[in-house]
Amino acid sequence: MFYGIIVYMYFLDNKQHNVPHIHAKYQEHECVVSIPEGATLEGNLPIPKMKLLQAWIELHKDELVADWELAASGQHPFKIDPLR
Repeated sequence: MFYGIIVYMYFLDNKQHNVPHIHAKYQEHECVVSIPEGATLEGNLPIPKMKLLQAWIELHKDELVADWELAASGQHPFKIDPLR
């Protein structure tokens, strides 16, 4: 979580979107964003929060891809530092 944005991955969540992705929530807004591209697959966040999320994805894309592979196979992903 950073700047009020909650970022999460689901275990074995590789069927619906079929690409590596994260889920993000800010207040009543939710979205699904591909990694490492940062493209919105579903939903939306306010533009300033989406820019923060995309910057975070860019900084941590290698870690996110590694965590995606773990989560997609049912293993625990590692915690990734928030945007500061």
